Amino acid sequence: MTSLDITSTLTDRYQTTIPEAVRHALGLQKRDRLQYRVENGQVIISRADEEKDPALAPFLALLENDIQDHPEHLQALDRDLHTRLKELTADIEIDLNAPLDPDDE
Repeated sequence: MTSLDITSTLTDRYQTTIPEAVRHALGLQKRDRLQYRVENGQVIISRADEEKDPALAPFLALLENDIQDHPEHLQALDRDLHTRLKELTADIEIDLNAPLDPDDE
């Protein structure tokens, strides 16, 4: 593996940009997750494996079994409820890339 010696700067919010050469070396894309391992005063950064929620598979299996055993319980989303939800959320904008508020750190 090629050795790289690259620096980056921390912002006031302890954020940094991963340099392009590092992104390329790790094969990173936007929204990828990173894993940090600290050993003997050094940090090893690597691409994180996708974490699997241990509760998700059993929950989905429960739903699947319930749907198979009791299809009569399925109901279409009520049109009025759908309309009301759209009205309630119409003015809400979410920017997943926005920096955190200081209270959220």
